[in-house]
Amino acid sequence: MLNKFVVVDLETTGNLSKKGDKIIQFAAVVIENGHITDKFSSLINPQKMIPAFIEELTGINDEMVKDAPLFSEIAEKVISLLDGAYFVAHNVLFDLSFLQEELIQSGCEGFFGPVLDTVEMARILYPTADSYKLSDLAEKEKLNHDRPHQADSDAQVTAELFLILLKKLSSLPQITIGQLSQLAGGLKSDLQQLLDEIVDTIGKKREQLPESIEVYNDIALKKNFVENEIKSGNNDSQKYPSSEEDKIEIIKHGFQFFEKRSGQFLMMDTVYESFQNQRHTLIEAGTGVGKSLGYLLPIAYFSKQHNLPIIVSTHTIQLQEQIMKKEIPLLDKIIPFKLCSVLLKGRSHYLSLEKFHQTLMDENDNYDTTLTKMQILVWLTETEIGDKDELNLSSGGLIYWNKIKDEPTVFKPNLGWQERDFYLKAKRKAQAADIIITNHSLLISDLIGEGSILPKADYVIIDEGHHLQKVASQFFGFSLDYLSSRLLIGQFGLYEQKQLFYELEEILSSIPEQGRNLMHAFELNQMVMDINYEMDEFFKLIALFAKTKVTNKKGLNRIKVRFSHADSGKERNALVHSAERFSFLLKDLYSAINERLELIKKEKYSLTSLEENKIEETYTFVNELGELRNTVISCFIKESKDVKWIEMDTRSPQNVTTFIAQPAFVAEQLKEKFFSPKKAVVLTSATLSVNNSFNFIMKELGLDVVSSVQMMISSPFQYKDQVQLFIPEDLPEINTVTMDEYVIAITEHIITIAEATKGRMLILFTAYDMLKKTYELIKESGFLNEYVLIAQGISSGSRTRLTRNFQRYHKAILLGTSSFWEGVDIPGEDLSCLVIVRLPFSPPDEPLTEAKCQLIAQQGGNAFTEYSLPEAILRFKQGFGRLIRTEQDRGIMFVFDRRIVTTKYGKSFLKSIPAIPIKKGEIYELVEFIHTWL
Repeated sequence: MLNKFVVVDLETTGNLSKKGDKIIQFAAVVIENGHITDKFSSLINPQKMIPAFIEELTGINDEMVKDAPLFSEIAEKVISLLDGAYFVAHNVLFDLSFLQEELIQSGCEGFFGPVLDTVEMARILYPTADSYKLSDLAEKEKLNHDRPHQADSDAQVTAELFLILLKKLSSLPQITIGQLSQLAGGLKSDLQQLLDEIVDTIGKKREQLPESIEVYNDIALKKNFVENEIKSGNNDSQKYPSSEEDKIEIIKHGFQFFEKRSGQFLMMDTVYESFQNQRHTLIEAGTGVGKSLGYLLPIAYFSKQHNLPIIVSTHTIQLQEQIMKKEIPLLDKIIPFKLCSVLLKGRSHYLSLEKFHQTLMDENDNYDTTLTKMQILVWLTETEIGDKDELNLSSGGLIYWNKIKDEPTVFKPNLGWQERDFYLKAKRKAQAADIIITNHSLLISDLIGEGSILPKADYVIIDEGHHLQKVASQFFGFSLDYLSSRLLIGQFGLYEQKQLFYELEEILSSIPEQGRNLMHAFELNQMVMDINYEMDEFFKLIALFAKTKVTNKKGLNRIKVRFSHADSGKERNALVHSAERFSFLLKDLYSAINERLELIKKEKYSLTSLEENKIEETYTFVNELGELRNTVISCFIKESKDVKWIEMDTRSPQNVTTFIAQPAFVAEQLKEKFFSPKKAVVLTSATLSVNNSFNFIMKELGLDVVSSVQMMISSPFQYKDQVQLFIPEDLPEINTVTMDEYVIAITEHIITIAEATKGRMLILFTAYDMLKKTYELIKESGFLNEYVLIAQGISSGSRTRLTRNFQRYHKAILLGTSSFWEGVDIPGEDLSCLVIVRLPFSPPDEPLTEAKCQLIAQQGGNAFTEYSLPEAILRFKQGFGRLIRTEQDRGIMFVFDRRIVTTKYGKSFLKSIPAIPIKKGEIYELVEFIHTWL
């Protein structure tokens, strides 16, 4: 076995060695027999200027390298270090390509030994890590990484990380190592060689599997330990702590230092009484009340006393997991009895072990699929729940996941796999649980009968309750987009593409032909071609219709266009005719494949397990095909009162076109299908009321104002001492100037404020186009070059990743739209300035807003005061809530939209947030105050 590894890191003048970029620092750490035995590092004179951004990143400047050796002077040393070793680096292809180029230019031979990539190894061995950046992995493993982006520090940390990865690799079950080795031929590095050497070394020893691991059907799995029900506690221990003293006595078990929160106690009593008296309740709990424990403690007692399951539903999977991993363990410490809590998601979130086993050694995998299989093999030795959200999968990995996710089966499943099935396990646990934590999507899909997974529960807590109406609208409606439709038809493919169609015909060919009356494969192939053509035409016509509606919106790339019965004209008619043709073709394909499947089903006992797997896949495809046809009919052919619209990016209509149909109001459906059958539902959120009234949200949800309990619990924070609100008076009124003029004015203010607050700013926009123009103008100005600008839709990554990057840099400015108005938690000094660019009214021509306003007007109501204003106020409250997250936070808030003080309705916005000092003035006066206050 090769026992020598040389871990290398380079700093360079740029990313492209072929374009003349050069090495400015080389560092190597030598590992032999599992220990670091040698180190070497040197600055290198690149014989060219170091760009400013590289200097900022690395701290290496021209002065430092001017007397350093040229690379050719250390080339021999580098060659001798690498002799007979594995070349190891974090993102190895980058370092290797640079080194090869420099070695060859120095007249040496390049390096042709085996290479290992610690990024690739970390992705396989830490399948659940949030990030594979070196600094994040170092933090995860508690490695000291004092000087990121300096080669000697990076090489040292990479070497320490590599040793940990090697240890983890060697400690895996032998069967897993063998399977990883078989798959590793499809990787970019030579990990297969290392794995083969490990197999040879440990193969001679008899393996003693850890107690926690079992091997079933050649797959190593974490054992499923069935928890024995521990004491239920005596009846006295289940008595609800109604007095303040009783609550304090119980809660202090969970905290080292417990501080009484009277708002939280009030919430506990309200939730408990609502369930006891069987009344629907709304509780607005301000930031810092301790909302999660405020409802978890009373429902734990109620559930135990009445032996009833209680569902807790959240909007985001993030909060769902936070409750399960952080709040429930705390609750378990507090209460004097054993509670069974389970987290439940939709079926497709869970892995089907049987499908994974069947596809594990499929050939012709691409890189992403190979890597994902290796990640899952390691993950199966660790996971207890088999939930996809634990994994960090690439987009290619998600395509493979769709083949191995849990779904209803046609054939009788293998009993051994069924015993270990993650989805069935979750379902069984849910049936026996006291508290079931789920999300609004699953809760609503359960209502409309999409394969019920949740146990029947008459008592429900809805956290993040202001989202329930929006989720319900999506579920009671339809959505159709080009990419998903194209991918779906692509799964079946043309015969020559060797997808499901080809595999189906292969299985058919092994079945006796007598009495068959099937469409010929040639005709079926033609039908798939016709569908592809019609689908392309159909989406082109959707785009054409949208473009005819937005002739006046110059410069806008992302558009939303209403599609209504009132529309006439040849574009609409052509689109409806195309929809009819598309749906007929889908029906024909559906019938033709079903006939084939019925025939194969009669011969199912002669099928191999691999063939069964393909038939399962085909059944799933046919069901999705039926859903696609139903969506096309519901959107274009069937009469309905749904609001319909098109969302499109005009730069790439083929890829980004979505057609949406949703009911304007879902109050009746929610009342009939959800609230009426339930005995008590408690909705809670930090933003439910408008001007101290719950009427708006109750009307949207279909709740009765008289019979429902309404409770407002204010935040314990001292906002008047923690926040200052500034309104600049030297900005134009937003409705009196063009967008470009407004962007120029606010950009100047943003630059001035950023220099005063040293960054740490979150700027909230209501429209992406204004965000993009502001971002470009700030960049162009050059005034904030030393600041890190992070912008949603421009900087890559999810909301969570952008937020994390924002917190990582001291001088950072984050620009966000819709999803950043809530759910972003940046406590402490990382965020000290919030800017609201304009009051968050939905645009009047936004299809859903327009339809709701028209309906209200038709019923004799005032659309502005009944819908537009309260909706904007709730959003404003959510934005305000981003600034102060703890009792120690201090911050300033700017509102650039002067309508907040110049209009009558502006007062409603100010009345909906806590009372705070307001300062108006020109920007230079306000900036003076920032210096003294922050």
